Amino acid sequence: MKELSEEQFQRYARHLILDEVGEEGQDKLLSAKVLCVGAGGLGSPVAVYLAAAGIGTIGIIDDDIVDLSNLQRQIIHATSKIGAPKVDSARETLSQINPTINVRTYKQRLTAANIQEIIREYDLIVDGSDNFETRYLINDAAYLNGKIVVSGALLRFEGQLTTFRSGLKSKRDEPCYRCLFPNAPSANSSNRCEDVGILGSVAGVIGTLQATEVLKEIIGLGETMSGKLLIFDAMNMQFRKIRFKRRLDCVLCGDASSIKDIT
Repeated sequence: MKELSEEQFQRYARHLILDEVGEEGQDKLLSAKVLCVGAGGLGSPVAVYLAAAGIGTIGIIDDDIVDLSNLQRQIIHATSKIGAPKVDSARETLSQINPTINVRTYKQRLTAANIQEIIREYDLIVDGSDNFETRYLINDAAYLNGKIVVSGALLRFEGQLTTFRSGLKSKRDEPCYRCLFPNAPSANSSNRCEDVGILGSVAGVIGTLQATEVLKEIIGLGETMSGKLLIFDAMNMQFRKIRFKRRLDCVLCGDASSIKDIT
């Protein structure tokens, strides 16, 4: 374990006085490498809190630019950044929050052609994507490359959160994303914020919870969200937790899996 500097003692003081975190836990955070897929509604609060917490290396992948309509929920961006690549805007914000961490950016779309090369550099992936194609892609690559995924989703006044660890050899009995959603909705069904809307603060709730789960997984704190789906209903201010198991017939992690490669 590396000895913390005086600046780090001050910056992370409120972590260090937590018996469950302490210097050992903070050292784990400083040594961790986390990839954030998306710098939007979910990626914004996730990246901000991970940077503040001292995650040593944060990767951000997004091929989009900042638009005025983003600012209602994507708090990592400012009005002055409209028209700029989201990854550049996010990196500037994070460097102002914590200049001691390393921020890597990828101004590209995550695809089957590049995901293997990108995720191999990271310990954990935060899924802040807004479409099923990318979620399945992340799930499959994480499973095949031994990575943990903390996943979030948004729709109107609701949000969802869960964690997938079945990529780890010691967690093969835990479910993956395909166990929860074996089939994607039909192509003509709309499940994107740009089509049906989203209450901006809901993104903040779920994104902050994602960041919390990332920190817990890295340090080894509390109860994992693997095998549990947390559903947040803002209209009634309710949280529900649904348990789900690995499907024996899952095409990825089941006993007769058929997916051996994502390409």
